[in-house]
Amino acid sequence: MIARVIVDVPSRATDRPFDYAIPDAMAGWVEVGSRVGVPFGGRVLQGFVVGIAPFAEVDARKLKPVAELLDHLPPLSPDLVELGQWIAEKYCCPLTTALQAMIPSALKGKADSVVRLSEDAAAEPDGLFVAEEEPWLRYLRQQGGEARLALLQERFPEAAASVKAAIGRGTLEERVSIRDRLAVRKVLTVYPSEDADAVRAELANASARAAKQREAAQYMLEHAEPIPLAALAQALATTTGTIRGAEAKGWLAIRETEQRRDPYAGRGFGKTAPLRLTEGQQAVYDELAKAVDDASPRVFLLHGVTGSGKTEVYLQAIERCLKDDRQAIVLVPEIALTPQMVERFKGRFGDAVAVLHSRLSSGERYDEWRKIREGRAEVAVGARSAVFAPFKRIGLIIIDEEHESSYKQEESPKYHARDVAVRRANQHGAVVVLGSATPSLESFVAATASRGGLETAGEGAAAKRGASLLPMPDRVAGRPLPKVHVVDMRDELKDGNRSMFSRQLHEGLLRRLERGEQSVLLLNRRGYSTFVMCRSCGYTAQCPHCDISLTYHQKSRALRCHYCGHAEQEPKACPSCESEHIRFFGTGTQRVEEELAKLFPGIRVIRMDVDTTTEKGSHEKWLTQFGNREADVLLGTQMVAKGLDFPYVTLVGVIAADTSLHLPDFRAAEKTFQLLTQVAGRAGRHELPGEVIVQTYNPEHYAIVSARHHDYASFVREELKHRRFMAYPPFCRLILVTLSHEQLALVIGEGEKLAGALRDLARAAGIRGSDEGDGSRFMDVLGPVASPIPRMKDRYRFQCMLKYRGNVGAADLLQQAIAQLAGTNGQPPVTMSVDVDPQMIL
Repeated sequence: MIARVIVDVPSRATDRPFDYAIPDAMAGWVEVGSRVGVPFGGRVLQGFVVGIAPFAEVDARKLKPVAELLDHLPPLSPDLVELGQWIAEKYCCPLTTALQAMIPSALKGKADSVVRLSEDAAAEPDGLFVAEEEPWLRYLRQQGGEARLALLQERFPEAAASVKAAIGRGTLEERVSIRDRLAVRKVLTVYPSEDADAVRAELANASARAAKQREAAQYMLEHAEPIPLAALAQALATTTGTIRGAEAKGWLAIRETEQRRDPYAGRGFGKTAPLRLTEGQQAVYDELAKAVDDASPRVFLLHGVTGSGKTEVYLQAIERCLKDDRQAIVLVPEIALTPQMVERFKGRFGDAVAVLHSRLSSGERYDEWRKIREGRAEVAVGARSAVFAPFKRIGLIIIDEEHESSYKQEESPKYHARDVAVRRANQHGAVVVLGSATPSLESFVAATASRGGLETAGEGAAAKRGASLLPMPDRVAGRPLPKVHVVDMRDELKDGNRSMFSRQLHEGLLRRLERGEQSVLLLNRRGYSTFVMCRSCGYTAQCPHCDISLTYHQKSRALRCHYCGHAEQEPKACPSCESEHIRFFGTGTQRVEEELAKLFPGIRVIRMDVDTTTEKGSHEKWLTQFGNREADVLLGTQMVAKGLDFPYVTLVGVIAADTSLHLPDFRAAEKTFQLLTQVAGRAGRHELPGEVIVQTYNPEHYAIVSARHHDYASFVREELKHRRFMAYPPFCRLILVTLSHEQLALVIGEGEKLAGALRDLARAAGIRGSDEGDGSRFMDVLGPVASPIPRMKDRYRFQCMLKYRGNVGAADLLQQAIAQLAGTNGQPPVTMSVDVDPQMIL
């Protein structure tokens, strides 16, 4: 048989399967989805098998054999390989890039040279080496005659010439293999002897000089449970050498065993029972349960206000799914994947839950992934990449806060987890639930439109499948939504209040401090100040590598670029005119924290932003402290706006509601409304009533007015007017192509060639622009124009935008246009990034 292999070279020129012969020793082991090492261009590279075929289809004599099989169990199932092919086609990326996105980073192997003693050298060690046996050779013999070449070079740098000479003489053999970035963790473990009676007899007559060895053996007989060697040595206050001595006498055994890296080991999650559902929850659950039992692909949009009990519905729907012997995937935004969320699922389903997210170490993620693949988990909870969890019997996929832009990956492959989930559901006959208090316009329009009108809603997940709308308009136990007050900061200025806190917010914080209640403050901007400017000459501190202002961070007294990471020391004088009148403008979370300490002496503040949550476990630490009421105020960026449920939070304050309102993005109003609604939902979720204070300079904007009244319907009506007039989603679809290079002229030139080629191909295919046809089928090519951030990391950036509707094959036309730009190596002369259905256009 032959293996059709996608080699791990993310290039358009090599984006096709290559044929390799399957050696007899691997027959029956190499399958679709297997990871293999294959010779390619003089190297051995990792690849994925995407097909198996008989020799008759090709001339076997011309084929190189597969060099090695990297896993005894394929990391990808055939359905995931098919899903990868769909992703590559839909999102215009190489297939190897799509397949790599589905496996843990631990399995993204690289070539590694291994040297071993030849058979002659191993059989006749004397006389084969001219010089006296060297240290590196002794080490090699200790390792069983084989070791990594890089390890030899690192341990014995002076032996490079000797090792090369040995390879040249044939004394050493070199071969190249693929080495994973991470392996299964193994530890030396002590086991009690299998013949306990014999050991007891020997211990009774043992020498007094072997007291510690006898103690170790006695301990193992009494406990009769395996224990890590290091732990036993610590428990007995002895050395590992002493325990090895007991092993040599046959009193106990020491073996290497796997140690699983469980990020939640020892937590002791309390077991929870299903809660009694409200009438609204029960109606939604009944619909979902029926669909799960039918085992046919369905998409539901669960539109439930904050605090309506969506999570309990999820939990009971998953329980129904598990009873049908099927598996479930739950996706939540990365910033909402809090310990609270994990505790709810672990408390209900225990060890059957695997958790996958970026705050785990690579080893922990690898072991959680293996837990799923080996069938020890039935529920996967995680961020967007958990949609690729290697389950074989998926019955339910839940996407909580489905409107979140974090479900769209910003690096290749630029997939949207929502669309991938629907595709997987079709493969498995599963149900998809899109849950949100503020659904994306694309999903909401699709779910409320008639079947005949779904075409206008684009090709989002809900649109393609005719999603059903499930409303949950009331909070649990009839609790009211919090009252929202909008403060016009222009009036505050007129009244002489130049503080970042309005009088109303100041008084609200004071009342909570007096009553021992808690508050959440949102400012979607980290750092101390947003830019540094000289009042004498107008100089603004800019990043030398990006066209963006530097942000001042007071703790480190440094200016930082939040795009490329460039940092420089706080200036004492203006670098341009040497004036001392250099000032910090704008407000970041650090500055708010400082101001709170000044206005409310003794106030306890926890700040959560990118700067304070970089360490592993920091999210959990801060939220646990806040949940234990060790702080009065939780201050942060959008990571405090969702997924939090604390009974004593009765006040939510939004410092600057306009932060995202005027971004150069057609979704700016939608994102502002969603953020305000979500953060408002953190208040008054339990017995105590909640209050929300929103500070803004645009109180009349419809996004803020609608958020004030918790009126999603009125926001949708107003926003859709603008979208329809400007022909933006959900009334069309977009593809954003960003070109970048160090040379500005080259970027502009290639951008113009790409736009021209696209227009020519569209005309040849009979596709007209939006102002030429009837509007049901069109494609416009906009640009090239400079990106909103025209230079980043010393590379100039221009972009072209495709707007289209109907079946126009835009992705295929784009691939053809890019191929026309390709140089001799099959690659365009500039770096090109394709984003289908972009969520960000910055």
